Amino acid sequence: MLKYAIEDFFHYLQVERGLSDNTINSYRRDLKRYVNYLESELHKKDWNTISRTDLVGFLHVLKDEHKSSATIARSLSTFRLFHQYLLREQLVDHDPSIHIETPKKEMKLPSVLSSNDVEKLLTINGRTPLEIRNKAMLELLYATGLRVSELITLKINDLHLTMGFVRCLGKGSKERIVPLGGVAKSAIEDYVEHARSIILKKKKEDVLFVNQHGRPLSRQGFWKILKAVAKEKQIEKNITPHTLRHSFATHLLENGADLRAVQEMLGHADISTTQIYTHVSKSRLKDVYKAFHPRA
Repeated sequence: MLKYAIEDFFHYLQVERGLSDNTINSYRRDLKRYVNYLESELHKKDWNTISRTDLVGFLHVLKDEHKSSATIARSLSTFRLFHQYLLREQLVDHDPSIHIETPKKEMKLPSVLSSNDVEKLLTINGRTPLEIRNKAMLELLYATGLRVSELITLKINDLHLTMGFVRCLGKGSKERIVPLGGVAKSAIEDYVEHARSIILKKKKEDVLFVNQHGRPLSRQGFWKILKAVAKEKQIEKNITPHTLRHSFATHLLENGADLRAVQEMLGHADISTTQIYTHVSKSRLKDVYKAFHPRA
């Protein structure tokens, strides 16, 4: 059976590599499809019998299903890591993923809000506890560029408001310190002092942002809140939980921020990931030029 080494592989990813549950679940889905194909289509029963041709054949299956090159590249990365693990553990005598080229990803520019739309989104003047919470969450996201997964796991003890920064755990449990602007700091102080205890209703909870039942907020819960606020503010652009993170990075670069500093704040391991925002900046500059230059 091909499944025999997979759980050990996931244990290795979690304990030795320190990968997040979300990343491991993504690897799990990729490997499940791969194993199903090898067993049902090729009738393979041992990892040592898997050849380069078998692996390439599965990548062609993904291509025939019209999977994007980014999805195929991510899947290949999963299979490569797994086959390398098998070889290192001496469970096999070869690695079929060697010399397989990674598909080039199409460069998709992230969706970014204009400064005016950000201003509209963050103008929440209501004074109910949930409105105060929503204001604090959105101000914090735009001020720091945190991932939504980082926002909803942020703890009270991660706030250092006097010093003006937040501490968060990013991908792979890597800790980083992100500066906090004055507006976001005021919004968070307002939430902590005037709203959080009311929403908690005497419950005890370490997580900073809680839902209306006093429990930690989920990704889906945050997305619903974001969509509702965007609809109320009549923002036509499609907004996802990552939109404020993208806007944070793009607006910093547009205003002259150093790329390395933005990389540090976003928690990117590789600066090439951050460089996508320089393309967004250039694209937006072209739009401004076309809109306002008399001979454009």
